Amino acid sequence: MIRTAKTENGWVRGIEAADPRITAFKGIPFAAPPVGENRWRAPQPCENWEGVRDAYRFAPISVQDTPGLGTDIYCREWHVDPDIDMGEDCLYLNVWTSAKSADEKQPVLVWFYGGGLQWGYPAEMEFDGERLARRGVVVVTVNYRINVFGFLSHPQISKEQPDAPANFGSLDQQAGIKWVIRNIAAFGGDPENITIAGQSAGGGSVLSQMACPDNKGLFQKAVIMSAMIRNPYMKAFIGIPKPLDEAEKLGQDFFEFLGVSTLEEARALDAFYIRDKYAKFAETYPRMANAIDGKFCVGDPMVLLKEGKCADVTVMSGNTEDEFPNFFTAENEADLKEKAVEFFGDRAEEFLKFPEVYAQESEGRYGVVNGIECTIKGIFDGLTKSGSKQNYYYYKFKPEIPGWDNPGTFHSVDLWFFFETLAKCWRPFVGKHYDLARQMCNYWANFIKTGDPNGQDADGSDMPKWLPYTDAQPAEMLFETEGAVCAVKEASAYETFITDTLMRSLEEQN
Repeated sequence: MIRTAKTENGWVRGIEAADPRITAFKGIPFAAPPVGENRWRAPQPCENWEGVRDAYRFAPISVQDTPGLGTDIYCREWHVDPDIDMGEDCLYLNVWTSAKSADEKQPVLVWFYGGGLQWGYPAEMEFDGERLARRGVVVVTVNYRINVFGFLSHPQISKEQPDAPANFGSLDQQAGIKWVIRNIAAFGGDPENITIAGQSAGGGSVLSQMACPDNKGLFQKAVIMSAMIRNPYMKAFIGIPKPLDEAEKLGQDFFEFLGVSTLEEARALDAFYIRDKYAKFAETYPRMANAIDGKFCVGDPMVLLKEGKCADVTVMSGNTEDEFPNFFTAENEADLKEKAVEFFGDRAEEFLKFPEVYAQESEGRYGVVNGIECTIKGIFDGLTKSGSKQNYYYYKFKPEIPGWDNPGTFHSVDLWFFFETLAKCWRPFVGKHYDLARQMCNYWANFIKTGDPNGQDADGSDMPKWLPYTDAQPAEMLFETEGAVCAVKEASAYETFITDTLMRSLEEQN
């Protein structure tokens, strides 16, 4: 087993995982601490160290609201520890490997956590890389700055560092990928076979990395989970980066809220004071996220993907069945008609003819649809129609999820399954759930290895064939309670209308 490894900055010593055939290296620095003058600056080179550094524990999580204090589903699910170590010195990553020697060249997964770019951390228990490592994948989970520490923009910052004026959390992720390329061979990984993956804002981060012009050739495959978030009934939506001048204005408002006038003064403030002031600021102002700075971010990554202007790599993407339902809320059909005309214009009459629009009428919800699913399929349709040579794999996660809260397939629940970490969850999962998780982790590992998710299950039998999604063959892998089922499903007229609406909205953004 590889228990020690030499990185570019010094030796690290890992620890055996629950399965002693796996070594876990936790808390490896990949950049200098982003404190003092490095606050709101692109990640700087890490200093070397002497001797062998113990890499036994996760490093402090990025500064954010204290986890585990709420009553929401995520505080029940995995944000359970309000005493978790937190600090501004947070640019560390973690590696799980089953390699016995440095020359094995195992495929590599680089994982970015979600949380709206405001919360989250690699130490979340569902992100344990051990089960994937058992399948011959080197797993790397990268921490990055979030919220005001990762995504503040301000005219003084832009003037001081014009080559990297914004998107510091995204630059942290990029630095993590580059560290992997330079160092992962020491852990038995192949720097030329890297898959970047993430869920929710982590999936949005994958899109951002794909859309960055400087990232060409850094990775070979991408997994975008529950992140192509667009609402067919809204023109503006989350995940769309702001122009830099708008983001700078928000930063100016925040400095005024802090009571400072210069960047130097802001950098001198205590990190937890800034955190708490940002929480109050966000009650009135938008939260901070990516900005179009013309450097890292050159446009809306979703639009660039649709136009074929992102990294040309094989992609897996999907969603859970119940997450983020989109609908019109109306008091009655007359109110619905008025809202449809306001939104769709001369296409309103066509929209109102679909019987699906009225399926949820008793709840005051009309036209219920999963915008993520339609967005993914619309983009995959367009890419394959344009002649892309890459394969695109679509999935939908829809099993029964147990628990007193009857949660349905809520946003993020599939993480327990893809990482095959169900045993860490409080929910009363039973055998069929573990069987499904094993299949899903198998498909994921195969995709990371070769770009093709297909292969054999643990007993040597072939798993259900997962076909690529194309405009001519709209195949979807359904992860159901009883297991994986691949289906080729032609979109209904209503789904086609909604998908077309979403694709038009992306074109209008350009």
